[in-house]
Amino acid sequence: MDGTLSVVATPIGNLGDLTLRAAEVLRTVDLVLAEDTRRTGKLLAHIESGVPQLSLHEHNERDRLEEILARLEAGEHLALVSDAGTPTVSDPGYRVLAACAQRGVRIVPVPGASAALAALVVSGFPTDRVVLDGFLPRKGGARRERLAALADEVRTTVLFLSPHRAAADLADLVEAVGGLRPAVLCRELTKLHEEVRRGTVAELASSASSGLRGEVTLVLAGAIASPAAEVSDAELVERVRGRVATGTDRKAAIGEVARAVEVPRRRVYQAVIDAKGTH
Repeated sequence: MDGTLSVVATPIGNLGDLTLRAAEVLRTVDLVLAEDTRRTGKLLAHIESGVPQLSLHEHNERDRLEEILARLEAGEHLALVSDAGTPTVSDPGYRVLAACAQRGVRIVPVPGASAALAALVVSGFPTDRVVLDGFLPRKGGARRERLAALADEVRTTVLFLSPHRAAADLADLVEAVGGLRPAVLCRELTKLHEEVRRGTVAELASSASSGLRGEVTLVLAGAIASPAAEVSDAELVERVRGRVATGTDRKAAIGEVARAVEVPRRRVYQAVIDAKGTH
């Protein structure tokens, strides 16, 4: 194929973050594949680009695939953009890129803004080993499994939070990884009301309990083994039983013990379940 697909990063808020190269590409391609044509239309108007657009989002990506490949096969130069930031990072477009790679289409990265990287660098956490974990599953076993995995994740983790679910996500993170894990919450990066909150997961959960507005990215410090984590499972079980004996609900007792010895709640829970199975 003689066509080219340019993957173009767009601003996450401040239009001044659009690179000169990205602007040139968006002025000269044959077609722009846009997640939201109205939003991208404003960006194109800002750089005085008259290039036509074709919508490409999670609901029509499969249906548009062959049309896009046909245009590339005919030698056209297309640009893929998302609503903001780098395309396919928790955004649609990966199916198109996978198909292009399989068919030998030339794919050209045009790098630029990324909320994940922006939040990571301002966090001050280690960047030698990093996990981009996207959005947490909304509910069910998938959510529980993801939260459990974060409890023992030693790498710095970047998460995206939906504003209307941020309070619930942070509350569940407190239960999963413990309230003392350091974290940084970044809101509205590069925009007028940009905000960076630093603290423990518990502190951030408390500050977000009344809700958050705007785009939210959370950077979670990796788990670090501490002397408290060396407490035996038998001791954890005894601590829980002691609290239950005084009238504390078992679920609450597990949470109290986890916070007291600074270990993940799921470890205390599993120790209690395993001990129950031996009797």
